[in-house]
This record gives sequence, C-alpha cells and structure tokens, in this order.
Amino acid sequence: MRFETKAIHSGRSIDKSTSSVTMPIHLSTTFERAADGSYPNEFVYSRESNPNRHALEDCLTSLEDGHDCVAFASGMAAITSLIEALPADKPRRVIMPSDMYYGVRSLLSDTDIGSNFDIEMVDMTDLNNVEKAINKAPTGLVWIETPSNPLLKVTDIEAVAKIAQEAGAYTVVDNTWATPVLQRPLSLGVDFSLHAVTKYIGGHSDLMIGAAIAKSDSPMLANLRAWQHSKGAVPSPFECWLALRGVQSLAQRMATHCSNTSAIADFLKHHPNVEAVHYPGLVDHPGHQTAERQMDSFGGMLSFQVKGGQDEAMAVAAKVQLFIRATSLGGTHSLIEHRASVEGSTTMAPPNLLRLSIGLEHVDDLKEDLSQALE
Repeated sequence: MRFETKAIHSGRSIDKSTSSVTMPIHLSTTFERAADGSYPNEFVYSRESNPNRHALEDCLTSLEDGHDCVAFASGMAAITSLIEALPADKPRRVIMPSDMYYGVRSLLSDTDIGSNFDIEMVDMTDLNNVEKAINKAPTGLVWIETPSNPLLKVTDIEAVAKIAQEAGAYTVVDNTWATPVLQRPLSLGVDFSLHAVTKYIGGHSDLMIGAAIAKSDSPMLANLRAWQHSKGAVPSPFECWLALRGVQSLAQRMATHCSNTSAIADFLKHHPNVEAVHYPGLVDHPGHQTAERQMDSFGGMLSFQVKGGQDEAMAVAAKVQLFIRATSLGGTHSLIEHRASVEGSTTMAPPNLLRLSIGLEHVDDLKEDLSQALE
C-alpha cells in the first residue's frame, strides 16, 4: 500500500462485534482469561497492551516501514526511554546535536540522565565533528535531529548513521518535524525513528503521545518494550484513538503545511525588516541540498530573525492578529513563539528569533498578518 492508504487502513479493521468502521475506544484496564487460563485475544492488562495502543503502534510501524513501534505517554517519555534503554554492553556515551529541542537540554540538566550518561554535543552539519566525537571515546548512541529546533539545521542522516554503525553505536533520529510523509530515517540506515505524535501526526493540538519506531529487532528494542511496560509511561486509549484519527489526514495536511511554509519563507526573505530566514526549502539555506536529497518536501516549520534585538522581535509577536502566541507545533492553527524568552537564561536561540509553526489557514491571510506585524 502507498502512504496515504496505509495512513487510513494500517492497524485498523472492521469491529467484529458491531461492524463499526471506526475503531471503538477500549477503556478497560483488564481483560478476561479463558477457562484454561489463556488469553484468547492476547490482551492481559492495559499498561502492558491495549487494543487502541496496539492499533496505533501497528499503524506507525507501517508508515515508517519499520519492524515495531513502542508508544509512550509523551514525546519526552519516548526520548527518556530511548536514552535509558541503551543496552548494558554499550558505552554510556551519547553524541547529540548542538542545536536541538530545548526539552532534551532540560532533560539532561534537570534529571539524572545528564549525570548517568556522558553527553557530547556537536554541530552535526559538519561530518568531521561527528567523526572526531566518535573517535574520541567509545560511544553507545548517536542522536540526530533534522531539521533541528529552532534553527532548522539539516544533518546528513545516511552519512551520520554509517559513521555511527561503523563504531558500533545505535542511532536515533528525531523525525517529529519531518514526519514519515517527508522523511523516512529507517530507510537511510538509522536504528530508531522518534516522534512526538502530539505534533503533526496527531495534528490538532489535542493529544499527547510519543513513539519510537525500530528498524529491526534488537536488545535496545527489547529494553524499550520493558521500559514501557514496567515504568508505565503509556498513552491512554482515548489519546491513541485520537492519534489514529489524526494520522488519516497526515499526508494531505503536510502538503498544505509545506506549501504555506514555502510561501511564507519566500515572503519573509524579501521583507526589509527581516534579518535572516531559516528554512531548508530556500535554495541558499546551507542544508538545502542535503534536505532535497533526504526529504520529499521541506516541512511546516521555519524561524526568522527580526532586524534589531529581543524588543523588536517581541513587538512583532505582540502585533500579530491571526498567528497565535503559543508553544508547540504541528496543529491546524499557525503559531508564533519567541524561543529565547520561553527557554530562559540557558537558551541557545538568538534574541531576535521568532519560530513559526505554519498552519492550514489561507496563505495570503498569514502573509498579511505578518506584514502588518513587521511594519
């Protein structure tokens, strides 16, 4: 099946008891055993497995052409579990990108993950940096985020995966911003593709789920499944049901997200009050050629720097009327966010940078709103 068909049919079937086309929500926490003590439907307890979660995991596995999927209560729960699931025979050293989601930075600084693992951050857009970091000491995990948050740097997934695998390290790509519609890391040699399903896959800013899709069976995948079951950070049946509803329109939504964002990026690039635009779809973006090779389109996120400093950027965010001043991304509404003020004193974001999640509104309305705000 092609992607659009898999998004609608994978993981689902007609309900046998009612013939309903839409999957029921299975809220039961426990399931009856047969008289001989077996479980005829394979479900025992909802923390271990649930029909709605099982359906979502099957669907995401299919969309990424993977081996298996493990869903968690949030993107951060999936990220934490992926790091902690590194097998005991692997070095507890993790190489990460210097530009990445601030939530991961907070995880490293505010929890014991930062002290339990040796973390090194490098600019992965330069492959020499990756090779030097891996050659410096035995490494267990290489973490890739592309396009990155918030500067939309692009990393060559296939090249980094090859370097990591030659060193015996697992690889993970945070594929949240690209989605399986635009980028399929497992086909480029990566071991795990990570998603904050909360964002584009859910698509409506009304659920919270994370997921890790594995390329093949491995000790790390076995650990992930054990972490999900024993630590209990599982999504609710209703949120899994919502995610399955949202994923059905993912391909069509991403087409509009990408088209709108490309037009907005071009508009901002030529605006006299804009200093820089960060979007890999622009031909002068440093990662444009790499993105063109490994992505089918360039995504629904961009960031730009207003001429001036933080005051000028905040003034633009204050003047918008259609864009919503809110965090997160990937929903139907267009959002604007001043990352430096959100992240606080440890931010890596330039003070004049605004991050945009471009929604599904008419692109001319979005341009007009930005135009009046930038004036």
